[in-house]
Amino acid sequence: MFKKFSELGRAFMLPIAILPAAGLLLGLGGALTNESAVAAYPFLNQSWLQTILIVMSFAGNAVFSNLALIFAIGVSVGLAKGDKGTAGLAGGVSFLVFTATISGLLQRFSTPEATIDTGVIGSIVIGGIVAFLHNRYRKIELPTFLGFFGGSRFIPIISSISAILIGCVFYLIWPPIQDGMVVLGQRIAQMGSIGTFFYGFLLRLTGAVGLHHTIYPMFWYTSLGGVETVAGKTVVGAQNIFFAQLADPTHKGLFTYGTRFFAGRFATMMFGLPAACLAMYRAIPKANRKQNGGLYFSGALTSFLTGITEPIEYMFLFVAPWLYVIHSFLDGLSFYFADILNIRIGNSFSGGLIDYLLFGVLQGNDQTNWIKVIPFGLVWAVVYYVVFSFCIKKFHVQIPGMAVSKETETTPATDASGSQSLADEAEQIIQALGGDDNIESVMACATRLRVAVKDSTKVEKTVFKKLGAAAVLEVKGGVQTVFGGKADLYSQEINQLLGRDD
Repeated sequence: MFKKFSELGRAFMLPIAILPAAGLLLGLGGALTNESAVAAYPFLNQSWLQTILIVMSFAGNAVFSNLALIFAIGVSVGLAKGDKGTAGLAGGVSFLVFTATISGLLQRFSTPEATIDTGVIGSIVIGGIVAFLHNRYRKIELPTFLGFFGGSRFIPIISSISAILIGCVFYLIWPPIQDGMVVLGQRIAQMGSIGTFFYGFLLRLTGAVGLHHTIYPMFWYTSLGGVETVAGKTVVGAQNIFFAQLADPTHKGLFTYGTRFFAGRFATMMFGLPAACLAMYRAIPKANRKQNGGLYFSGALTSFLTGITEPIEYMFLFVAPWLYVIHSFLDGLSFYFADILNIRIGNSFSGGLIDYLLFGVLQGNDQTNWIKVIPFGLVWAVVYYVVFSFCIKKFHVQIPGMAVSKETETTPATDASGSQSLADEAEQIIQALGGDDNIESVMACATRLRVAVKDSTKVEKTVFKKLGAAAVLEVKGGVQTVFGGKADLYSQEINQLLGRDD
């Protein structure tokens, strides 16, 4: 089971890599084009500036709106053992068929307003099924009269048929899950500050699989988030009330109590998760920090500025789901403490620095208590750093850049290849692995080149060290070498030289 989760985590690395950039575009564009933000800050109301920000918002949203599709393709490609292009195509087509099947059944048998969104869970199921079918049948031989549809062409066909069946299953099992979350939300709204904790905990927990959208809209836009009279008008929903009060020049005192469904985000997103990134960065071997530092820094910066946390969370979610539960519990506590501290900051998009400045600092401490976020956030950063450092080191969580074994760590050797090309270096690796006949498969994850060999005694480890490998590990039936970001390049080049890049 651990091995399967590790493989799934590696499969997610490709789509995860695009999230920080998309998050910055969406966070900046979304927050600074919000009507309330523009109304409150006239300097934003410049035609050229709004055009740029709107394009940024749409560009970033294009990724996050299609995250489930992107992950379905990523899982299909990541788990495929060969001919990955066909696997990616089959994954994308199958996910579209899967969602269309659910939509067709809803249109035929349900009310017009009924919706089903399976989020990342649907992506994992579809991607996993496609990869299984692809690995099993990509070389299938059909009867002569069906020969054209054999081999890799068979995969999109069988995958799409399977997606129809999976869509039917989800149509039956998913509505009760969504309905259960609605009932749970109604209970939470009646529980005061303890309810605020459960809101934050469940919001983060369900966010792992893309189901958080079944929770927060109930509080942001319905009476579960409160009912207030603002400027003589009755307003329903926590976010609606907040923006109405923001636009009301006569409003005095703290913003609505409904901001408890927003205020807990800031300590976690601006302080907690960036500290977790630092903990993860310091937990990996020093030899691997240079090539992985950009990943952790960009994830931390994205969370701090925009409040988009997926780039960080997917680093450990699939290799250590239990750590994600701990993270969700801490986030719930963040909501609880923000509530009892009377922090009353709203938000338009998320809980990063942009919304903190726009809807906290610039609104005045007398209306938001924004100053309290800073000391609380600093404490929260320490908590996250200690918890993540302990958990990762104690349980050897295989986050990106983590060496497999301390015994196999070596001091990175000076690259002796001089001005050799990538092809020359790949050829050296092939020979060090015992040649073509001894190599069964070559793959790469974020930092490691993973090779399965027939006879491990033929492997010459010194060659890897001369090429700059930070660590070399013998595993049953193969060898793993830590090359950092170059691992994927070596994998592609070696497979091409061996004629196995189909």
